[in-house]
Amino acid sequence: MTAVLINPRERIRFLRFAAVGVIGAIVDFGVMNLLTHLFRIPLIIAGTVSFIAAVLSNFTWNRFWTYPDSRSKSVPRQLFEFTIVNAAGLLIRVPILAFLERPLFSFFSWLPVRLSFFSPEFFAKNGTLAIAVVIVMFWNFFANRYWTYSDVK
Repeated sequence: MTAVLINPRERIRFLRFAAVGVIGAIVDFGVMNLLTHLFRIPLIIAGTVSFIAAVLSNFTWNRFWTYPDSRSKSVPRQLFEFTIVNAAGLLIRVPILAFLERPLFSFFSWLPVRLSFFSPEFFAKNGTLAIAVVIVMFWNFFANRYWTYSDVK
């Protein structure tokens, strides 16, 4: 973490990683909302599918924009390492999705306005996913920086 604070190149990498994360979050939230609200797929399944879509988006952006100088490893090897890191992130994420949705639904049930789309269910699903995304982002950055993109000085 200190390298990110002290080294300007690492700070730029972290900011690019965060920007890629925002794009990934848009993919993640978009796919999750499409699957849960339009197709009524349960959050754990929809959240897993949306996670995979976000991982593919994030790998592409990180490979070519965040770490363009990381070329000593082949694309398949880096994708494999990136996927392993993100699979570990998924192991962090799934319990959050499984156990936090119900308490957040109870919390948001006090909302006096019941708009069709912005319901307690909507806020609970999106709030749960947001918490999971933030927690997993820190794991993903540091694990990818020091394993997947370890060839970057």
